[in-house]
Amino acid sequence: MQTTTILAVDDEPFNLDLIELTFMDAPEIALIKAVHGRDALEKLQHIEPHVILLDLRMPVMDGLELLGILKNDALLAKIPVIVITANSEEKNRALALGANDFLAKPVDTNELKLRTFNAVSLYKNQRELEKLNASLDEAVKQRTRELERALEFAQETEYEISLRLGLVSEYRDLETGMHIKRISRYSALLGRLCGMSEEEERLLLYASPLHDIGKIGIPDAILLKNGKLEEHEFRVMKEHASIGAKMLEGAEKYPVIEMGRVIAHEHHERYDGMGYPRGLKGDAISVYAKIVAIVDVFDALSSKRVYKDAFPLEVALKIMQEGRGTHFDPHLLDLFLQNISQFLEIQKEYADKEIVPHLLGLLEEYR
Repeated sequence: MQTTTILAVDDEPFNLDLIELTFMDAPEIALIKAVHGRDALEKLQHIEPHVILLDLRMPVMDGLELLGILKNDALLAKIPVIVITANSEEKNRALALGANDFLAKPVDTNELKLRTFNAVSLYKNQRELEKLNASLDEAVKQRTRELERALEFAQETEYEISLRLGLVSEYRDLETGMHIKRISRYSALLGRLCGMSEEEERLLLYASPLHDIGKIGIPDAILLKNGKLEEHEFRVMKEHASIGAKMLEGAEKYPVIEMGRVIAHEHHERYDGMGYPRGLKGDAISVYAKIVAIVDVFDALSSKRVYKDAFPLEVALKIMQEGRGTHFDPHLLDLFLQNISQFLEIQKEYADKEIVPHLLGLLEEYR
């Protein structure tokens, strides 16, 4: 049987005895007595009553002062207080201070018992409801954490797939996986610098590795040629932009793939309209593609390849500056150049590993 604790606060021993007799036939009741407000506060440090029966006129600390202290304490304020008084003015003051109920003197013991049990029942129900709400809150928080972890894993998986799809084309082009990661990080950084939302930045991080996916469709004789392409070969090479867009089309409900399609199709367009495959100009070119165009050229100029050495940084930046307003969007290029130190940090973090010397031989043997 669950114990119900009552704290009775009264300086008159007769009144305390009367309360004790009232609950004598209720074995589940544990009655704690206090003779004034200060005594009650001391006892409240050690007990958690379900209800307080409070007289108002007492020495040391009267009931009104105690009631004010109780109702200003976050924990004690939840305990129901039944005021016992014969003075209607004091009763009203007590109710104004937050008393939950009152009894008039002389006390009717049946009424005392009924009001007390009602107050206890309401208090216990309130506590159970609070526990239930806390349990539900924790369940919701736990479920939210699980969903967040699932979403995070799904996003990480999405990024990993995008990186690996990008690697397919880069391995055929004899470039390293670090190129793909640099493009991804460069693109997200430039997106952030131009004011994109966190979601757009994330999509750009995930979609930019797909920029050259169309190279899968370019013959090895052209893709792997060690030297300058002939005019007819370059025409074939340019087809990789359209091939990439074709490979990724029809997935509009998947934002990463759809952005990857746009980037693959437009990252070789030029700001002055002299790019390919459609000769788009200025704002007709997607901002995502214009960002990838800048960082892709920077990475190509500043990285070593099997067919060339890296340009010195000042030379690479001079070449890019010369393309301002013709090859590149001037605003985006300015942001890139003004924050070049941040891009160099990414370059350092994702530096190329040495290209395996016999890679070309292995590819030739495989073919």
